[in-house]
Amino acid sequence: MSPVYHAGWTAFRALFAVYFRWRVWNVERVPLEGPVILAANHASFLDPPIIGAAVPRPISYLARESLFRFRVVRPLLKQWNAVPVDRDGGGARGLRLILERLNQGNGIVVFPEGTRTHDASLQAAHSGIGLVIAKTSAPVVPVRTFGTFEAFGRQHRFPRPYHTAVKFGKPLYYQSQRLEVKNCSRDRLKQIYRELSDDIMTQIGNLGPWGDKELFP
Repeated sequence: MSPVYHAGWTAFRALFAVYFRWRVWNVERVPLEGPVILAANHASFLDPPIIGAAVPRPISYLARESLFRFRVVRPLLKQWNAVPVDRDGGGARGLRLILERLNQGNGIVVFPEGTRTHDASLQAAHSGIGLVIAKTSAPVVPVRTFGTFEAFGRQHRFPRPYHTAVKFGKPLYYQSQRLEVKNCSRDRLKQIYRELSDDIMTQIGNLGPWGDKELFP
């Protein structure tokens, strides 16, 4: 971790421990080296930092391209490994940058749903995540956050001190689909992207929901 990244990582860990009373489950499933895709539900602006703070390695994040226009913010975003993407992260340039980070051996957090949920429920995935999975050999770790919607969902102007948690699933490799995309038709290729996108949302859904007694024993 760079000094700036480590400072932010430490600060967010303290914030989530004290203000949000977080719990982290199965983070050892995240490889400590090499490329990895952390595919998570998107309930709140808290999702990227809670996932990144839980993982003991540098992680790249998606950030709206418009944020990079501010001269004060731009250097900080770069130090925090932010990847500039359009609003939902599904544009061609954003996907290319994501693939570049993975090909360089980095880990990256992606949100298959694209935008934050309006009611805490899981949404359908965009097909872009299927393309990313198919075009790389990186393991895919499903991730689910809990409590971030209640703490700082669309309905709140400021974060509330609410219990939060993040749970990591087992790495997925999708070897058969990745092999098939090398020689399939265009129509089948689109179908595979959709299948991969739908499956990763199913895997995220299988990580919960949990009740308070299970999340915070």
